[in-house]
Amino acid sequence: MATFDRERPVMHAAKTAGMALFLLTCLNLFNFIDRYILPGVQPLIKAEFGVSDERMGALTTAFFITYMIAAPITGWLGDRFPRKPLIIIGALLWSVATLLTARVHSYEMLYFRHAVVGIGEATFSIFAPALLADYYPEIDRNRILTIFYTAIPVGAALGYLTGGMLGPRYGWRAPFFIAALPGVVIALLFWMFVREPQRGAADSIAPTLNRTTFGGLFRNPAYLAATLGMAMMVFSMGGISVWLPTFFNRCAGYSLAVANQYIGGITVFDGIVGTWLGGWLARRWLKHDHRALYLLSAVSAGLTIPFAAVAFFGPRGLLLPAVLLAEFFLFMNTGPLNTAIVNSIGASVRSTAIAVNLFVIHSLGDASSPTIIGWVSDRSSLPKGMGVTLISLVVSALVLVFGSRFAPLLEGSEK
Repeated sequence: MATFDRERPVMHAAKTAGMALFLLTCLNLFNFIDRYILPGVQPLIKAEFGVSDERMGALTTAFFITYMIAAPITGWLGDRFPRKPLIIIGALLWSVATLLTARVHSYEMLYFRHAVVGIGEATFSIFAPALLADYYPEIDRNRILTIFYTAIPVGAALGYLTGGMLGPRYGWRAPFFIAALPGVVIALLFWMFVREPQRGAADSIAPTLNRTTFGGLFRNPAYLAATLGMAMMVFSMGGISVWLPTFFNRCAGYSLAVANQYIGGITVFDGIVGTWLGGWLARRWLKHDHRALYLLSAVSAGLTIPFAAVAFFGPRGLLLPAVLLAEFFLFMNTGPLNTAIVNSIGASVRSTAIAVNLFVIHSLGDASSPTIIGWVSDRSSLPKGMGVTLISLVVSALVLVFGSRFAPLLEGSEK
């Protein structure tokens, strides 16, 4: 009887796994809608405040600075306290900060607004994948996290579209309110209908010191390779996503509204189809090769490079198809690479490991790339600034190929 009582909360929690996945995916969607409204209205903000490209890029840097500072603290909390209330608090924080955009009337206040939102989003981004990993075994996590992370490109596309459609008509502040109320509602539903599982309830890989201790993270080559490979990928993805609407507007002559419509349409198509295809290919490949999550991500980065180069430096007539193909291949790694991170470490330090991962990928990645692109643009041209991202994609592919030799062997996969 004691055994049954001890396992009953886990059984009940497992019954809410589908609801947890649905609500967390919805929350992730609105999280990224809010984040990508800024690129969609960037020229409007630049015109109102009269700032340089470098300072516009610094808005995204402000977001990620607080994001990175909050990550280690929230990771520590997530490995020691229930994650469900922490997810709810984080969602409410960024929703309230988004509502305060109405009070922004200077560049400095907008900078502060983005910094506050970074704190709220850091909590959610750390705890959500850690919680989902405790509902599902390692071999299934690629499928689950592919669903969860599909919200990133879809949210980004809706952010572009919302900013492009509402910004020119109602002012750049109006689009930010779209994500605020849904974030509050979803957080309340999560509180009412989701049960938290026990930590490690679905893990099957042996709990070695490198997988289950904080110090072990820095001796865990599977974790380190996936993290560094992701950081170089994020450098490119973050920089491109922030500057692409401006690139369409300034270098290809599209109006801001039309530019965001094209980019939003491309992003939502590539995000859904590319992310799904990458997850599907990884699942099939994983049955025959335990290195599949790393190798597919490396192939994804490599295939992105030539099409991104054509988009930045080729004839303007090829811009749309080049962006379509570059984004398609870039999104293919979303589920597999995030799954590689989650599977490389054990449940006892999973929130901390994800926090360290987020700190590294953003400090080396998109915390700096928008500002760097803006700095290069101010001194030469925006295409040359965008071209910097090609270098990091090469590094990402090489690191992931090297790191694939350390991929853990999962139950249900082959060497």
